[in-house]
Amino acid sequence: QVQLVESGGGLVQAGGSLRLSCAASGRSFSRTDMGWYRQPPGKEREFVAVINWSGSGTNYANSVKGRFAISRDYAKNAVYLQMNSLKPEDTAIYYCYAPGPYWGQGIQVTVSS
Repeated sequence: QVQLVESGGGLVQAGGSLRLSCAASGRSFSRTDMGWYRQPPGKEREFVAVINWSGSGTNYANSVKGRFAISRDYAKNAVYLQMNSLKPEDTAIYYCYAPGPYWGQGIQVTVSS
């Protein structure tokens, strides 16, 4: 059974940082892109960031460019999202994603002003 499990969320003040982790199990994702999406309160799920299978290419939503960084660890079958200079509008449930599609259960990130 394939599972994506997020961790590292929580409550942080504006300007702070958090690092989300997504641990995959049940199969290897070393040959696929992996990414992050988020769903703000009362809004639809939206794209945040993606990293290609080789780790050589990344893409970000305009709203997070320059503040967030996605990375991956092939040995751990994991993907990460480093979030810096957080803003209240970054408050959302964050989901790990891999083509399949496979989704994590989501993790809450709350940024207070």
